[in-house]
Amino acid sequence: MALAVHAEGSVEETVEAILTAALSAVQCSYAGVSLQRRGKKIESVAATDPVVAGLDELQTRLGEGPDIALVSDRIGVIVSDTATDTRWPEWSRRAAESGIRSMLGTRLYTPERTVGTLNLYDPAPDHFDVDDQAVAHVMARHAAAALVRARTTQNLWHAIDARKRIGQAQGILMERYALSEDQAFQVLLRYSQNKNMKLREVAEELIATRELPGE
Repeated sequence: MALAVHAEGSVEETVEAILTAALSAVQCSYAGVSLQRRGKKIESVAATDPVVAGLDELQTRLGEGPDIALVSDRIGVIVSDTATDTRWPEWSRRAAESGIRSMLGTRLYTPERTVGTLNLYDPAPDHFDVDDQAVAHVMARHAAAALVRARTTQNLWHAIDARKRIGQAQGILMERYALSEDQAFQVLLRYSQNKNMKLREVAEELIATRELPGE
């Protein structure tokens, strides 16, 4: 399962592999992955069922829930029964009303950063135990490392793709106006600043329309 998680390329593909592996490893009904944004804000990015995505997003709106506790100061959380749990009363009540009675949450983290949370759910109360938590913790460490790698790889390819497009745009300007490479880059840079556009966006518009923005 670890090999499957690490083998995926994009962030989206990695998250899907994590969900599939988690359901198989822990044997529960639903799973979801939430990623941490700035200020410990949690955002649901994938779930095996809409009810899971709703419960993950509900925590951000309420400002309470196991995900928020996980990214703040906990590595793992078990909710034995949402109908009786008192730690996050409003979230637990809404979870029970939606048919979810058990929850197991694990922090996705590396030595350098917290990535998000892996959340497992089941309609039956007392579904998860400490053995499930141990398995989920191992899964989460692999998942976090894979997500960080995927993010880094994705950012790298975005940067490479942007550089290629800027190079194409420079080539168009060099041919049209008999400019040097540096002169063409300065033209793109000036348009980027004057139009308050990213350099890549200026390049993409030039490639698509053969005209500089607003020309």
